Amino acid sequence: MSFAAPLVLVALVSVPVLALAYLAEEQRRRAGAAAFAKPAVQASVAPRRPGWRRHLPMLAILLAITLLIIAVAKPQRTVAVPVERASIMLATDVSGSMTATDVKPNRLTAAKQAATRFVNQVPSRVNIGVMAFNQIATVLQSPTQDRQEITHAIQNMSSSGGTATGNAIATASSILNRAPKLNGKRPPAAIVLLSDGSSTSGQNPVTAAQAARRLHIPIYTVALGTPNGTIRVPKRGGGTVVQQVPPDPQALEQIARASGGASFTAQTATGLKQVYEKLGSQLGHRKEKRQITNAFAGAAAVLLLAGLGMSLGWFGRLI
Repeated sequence: MSFAAPLVLVALVSVPVLALAYLAEEQRRRAGAAAFAKPAVQASVAPRRPGWRRHLPMLAILLAITLLIIAVAKPQRTVAVPVERASIMLATDVSGSMTATDVKPNRLTAAKQAATRFVNQVPSRVNIGVMAFNQIATVLQSPTQDRQEITHAIQNMSSSGGTATGNAIATASSILNRAPKLNGKRPPAAIVLLSDGSSTSGQNPVTAAQAARRLHIPIYTVALGTPNGTIRVPKRGGGTVVQQVPPDPQALEQIARASGGASFTAQTATGLKQVYEKLGSQLGHRKEKRQITNAFAGAAAVLLLAGLGMSLGWFGRLI
């Protein structure tokens, strides 16, 4: 919890001052009672004593004052609220290495499943686009709120070819930057880029990420796969040969850092699911401070009325 006007909290020092004044008044009252009658005969003079109840009204009033001071300081708490009209581009590597089975059932299938879950959990007002890239970047679905079209585009991805990560970033950035403006300002945008290796062709991905940063489009990279991932590739003269296809999380981390985003690593389908769940919450919502002044003011009013009511009911006076 934070406060919009924290300096008002200085007034809280008045609460212990009032408490001390009340205790001093109690001491004076007791001294007066002792002067009026000796302790041995006080029971017969004033047989009904309120005891601990006499302090409850003042305790309630002091608590009410405390809460009122806090209310004037405008307390606020941070809550996650859905982002309105944001756009996210899912850019998925579909190069030949995505057929590796180190992530079950294979890297591309696991990526499709995780992306579908991501789409289903992001708030409906968020636009999502789908892009597949190998040596070229192909836009399968422009950013839209139609979840059925998005899911269909994800399922249509198939693997082949090399990896042109820089071209994918440039294409995604260009599409997101063309989003219609709201009140003269483009809504928030981000790229979720999943890949299992280094860029093998096209423009420099770090340079493309730096350009995305200038457009205020952060890139969240996901490195998919294990160091032991392999695929079979055809060889000249027939047959196939086993080729290792380890992921390159360092290269993807550089991309994320250059764009102002964040990087993640997933070595299993479950790990990828967790990464996408985190990204869905992170990109689909924004942190917003909301005042909770009314709660404190309401509680203070209840305590104040309770204190005055107890004092009036028990002792026939307001204080």
